[in-house]
Amino acid sequence: MTSLPAKHVVLFASKFGYQTRSFEAAARRLGIQLGYVTDRCHELNDPWGDQAIAVRFAHPEEAAATAIQSLRGKPLDAILALGDAPAVAASYTARGLGLRSNHPAAVDACRNKLRTREVFRDAGLLNPKFRDVALSPAPEPSLLGIEYPCVLKPLSLSASQGVMRANSHQEFRAAARRLSRLLERPDLLLKGNETSRLALVEEYIPGIEVAVEGIMIDGELKLLAIFDKPDPLEGPFFEETIYVTPLRLNVKQQAAIHRAAIQSIHALGLTHGPVHAEFRINDRGIWPLEVAPRPIGGMCAAALSFVSTGKSGQPIGLEELVLRHAVGEDISSWQREPASSGVMMIPVPSSGILEQVEGVEAAQQVLHVTSVQITARLHDSILAWPEGSSYLGFIFAKAENPAAAERALREAHAKLHFQINQTLAVEHPITGKVLNLDS
Repeated sequence: MTSLPAKHVVLFASKFGYQTRSFEAAARRLGIQLGYVTDRCHELNDPWGDQAIAVRFAHPEEAAATAIQSLRGKPLDAILALGDAPAVAASYTARGLGLRSNHPAAVDACRNKLRTREVFRDAGLLNPKFRDVALSPAPEPSLLGIEYPCVLKPLSLSASQGVMRANSHQEFRAAARRLSRLLERPDLLLKGNETSRLALVEEYIPGIEVAVEGIMIDGELKLLAIFDKPDPLEGPFFEETIYVTPLRLNVKQQAAIHRAAIQSIHALGLTHGPVHAEFRINDRGIWPLEVAPRPIGGMCAAALSFVSTGKSGQPIGLEELVLRHAVGEDISSWQREPASSGVMMIPVPSSGILEQVEGVEAAQQVLHVTSVQITARLHDSILAWPEGSSYLGFIFAKAENPAAAERALREAHAKLHFQINQTLAVEHPITGKVLNLDS
């Protein structure tokens, strides 16, 4: 019996991404060979031994040209992007190599929050009032016709980094100054582009928030899960915490969310691969916030497991399902498992140096908790929102209903204690920039 040749998939991913290890494990189970395109320094001589192609995702067409040059002529079945920054370069590369992918213009529209709003407006979807604002010189809201409350957003950062609510002229000015300082950070300047000095200002949308996870198959959405976000996301910052599925809304409301997801995805022009979308819901309807052509970020995918009708065996994770689709397998029979599940992205209570973590063992022993993962490293600097974008870790739970899963996450979180030593803010005497010194 002749064995089938191995499939080959290339991941476009940040060098610091959590998800790559999960995809590696899934690929081993499926016998898929993985390659990597990452944003590591091109002058380092393969420090992780994975033969990754080094590019700069801030310049997607250049990154794609580098990747195409290295990948052309090699066996390759699919390209996947993990995270927002790599997605545009991945789409250009796939297109250049003749592989199925979303059009780069569609992916770029998802990456730029202003362009996303323009697309939703032109498609006739529920959309807040919005406009772009230059952060330098400092904007004057009274001259721009800004109404309150509003939300100020950077155009291309992820995980709600830099997103702030303002309820008055004074709060708007303070938020604009804070966002301007954030975008001047060297690590963010390296990721910047021509829009890095612009911000999006939009009308604040009240209501509850949900997230949709799916896979586009031949232009049609296969809905995988709708997540509750039970903690109110009302500002002044928008750090997310708990995701729980299935959604605790009635069947009619869930169907409406499904339709809104299809409309938003089609408006942006996405046709292939994983999608993650966010929505606000209130008395006026369902408001699309954003759509990303990638799976859910960080370690959150571990909150999802799937079973196939007519097939025995253990459930599979989201990463394996995405890989199966990427290499051409029919995934129509796979559905989310019946149990309720959830994840808490452990919030950062304050900026500083993480010195100690206590209570992990007690948190892991809480009924229905399946795992507690602390991803922040001791003695490293951590940043709270809006400057931050990385969590302290993740808590996972699985229970008979969403309420029980949520209770388990909150109880486990209450048992964790983080010692964070504050830093001192000192203004540079010449430049005026604020420097943080360890206290």
